[in-house]
Amino acid sequence: MTNYLKINKADNVAVAIVPLQRGTTICIDGKQIKLLADVPAGHKIVINGIAKGENVIKYGFPIGRAKHDLREGALADHNDIQTNLEGQLDYSLLKINDIQPSFEPRQLRTFNGYLRPDGQVGIRNEVWVIPTVGCVNGIVKQIVDKVNADLGDVDCIDGIFGFPHNYGCSQLSEDHENTKKILRDMVHHPNAGGVLVVGLGCENNQPKVFEEFCGDYDRSRVRFMVCQDVDGDEVEYGVKMLKEIVLHAKACKRTAQPLSKLRIGLKCGGSDGFSGITANPLLGEFSDYLCGTQGGTTVLTEVPEMFGAETILMKRCANNKLLAQTIDLINDFKNYFLSHGEPVGENPSPGNKAGGISTLEEKALGCTQKSGTSTVRGVIAYGERIENDGLNLLSAPGNDLVASTALAAAGCQLVLFTTGRGTPFATFVPTMKISTNSNLYQKKPHWIDFDAGVLLTGKTMSDLLDDFIEKIIAVANGELVNAEKSDIHEIAIFKNGVTL
Repeated sequence: MTNYLKINKADNVAVAIVPLQRGTTICIDGKQIKLLADVPAGHKIVINGIAKGENVIKYGFPIGRAKHDLREGALADHNDIQTNLEGQLDYSLLKINDIQPSFEPRQLRTFNGYLRPDGQVGIRNEVWVIPTVGCVNGIVKQIVDKVNADLGDVDCIDGIFGFPHNYGCSQLSEDHENTKKILRDMVHHPNAGGVLVVGLGCENNQPKVFEEFCGDYDRSRVRFMVCQDVDGDEVEYGVKMLKEIVLHAKACKRTAQPLSKLRIGLKCGGSDGFSGITANPLLGEFSDYLCGTQGGTTVLTEVPEMFGAETILMKRCANNKLLAQTIDLINDFKNYFLSHGEPVGENPSPGNKAGGISTLEEKALGCTQKSGTSTVRGVIAYGERIENDGLNLLSAPGNDLVASTALAAAGCQLVLFTTGRGTPFATFVPTMKISTNSNLYQKKPHWIDFDAGVLLTGKTMSDLLDDFIEKIIAVANGELVNAEKSDIHEIAIFKNGVTL
């Protein structure tokens, strides 16, 4: 096991794998370097002196520029490095790659999922209660609690859950449409064997209008209830409806399905200096495996955390139309920041900095590794659903629950979430946590589902990928992730507008 790592031959910094003490001598590229300060694990060591204003290079790309002269052997963190990011950029000279990546053929695999009438496949058979407006959150909770108490565990049902939120009224324009889209996407999600939509009756998100907005849906699987239209006790009425939905969902069975039916979201949060070395590259390898050899789909989001690495994704677009859409994806989100008077580089978080990430470019170069090397086949607007197999880019912010909800709403049955700091959260589909370091895995075994930190101690990427594939297939087959065992199921909708 090495105590430090130079990631790319062009880098002028290395990464400490373990905490290193001041005065320690390390050897990089045949050069003896004496450390001028204590260097925490995941943090950067200056290999060659870097002058003020000169770029700091990691992953072979600039991650910002030095705020002052940095001596050989110095610690380089957020106090020493300034972002190079600015507002909207002109990408008119950028061209897509002429040569598309190719992947070695792999055995086609299957999982046991729930084939829905619309052709989608779920990895869970849950029953959901979705409020059209926050005013009925309490009613939804009472209905769900009563049915769970009455029925207990039900054969072939993976759980009965309500999803409270604060929206559906006092919203305008695009902000209101965002709420409607996310709730509509949940109605159509294949992980739900049955859905009860509960409305109030006087909200902006009118139940009848929302029902029409949902388009064609399976009426044996999805039911609507309007509390103000119910004579008498709306909870009692809702319990009766939900029990009928449970009875329908109970008839659903798992059958063998090709991995091409999997749609998996890629997300990171609480990143550290190892995110771009272990867990995120592992997700990239898996994304290439699923998209490149199995015909499946992965979705990358967190647009602000693409800033500084966006051209890598742009060059991988399948055609110029997708390139134009990706440029709009980036510049529209930058405009969102600027329209609120915020700089586009206002990131990373305090936890990221403590873990060794100094600038948004550094975070982005690690974040985008989750997409592997596959060609970009689709660009999805917030609240819209997947239309193209293969790697897709989704418009959503970096916020963990908002972005993960958007991934699930787009049609992902599972979200893969890498983290170096740890988090217990989950969205409304299984949210599988992958640690960037083994210390986190050992400290929080009830949060973390898979340890990518073993890549730092000799495990090969090829062997770890094989283990990871088996783990994901097991989860798709019904194995619970830790967040599910802890009964964590939540949604968060992107708020971008006036509240009346």
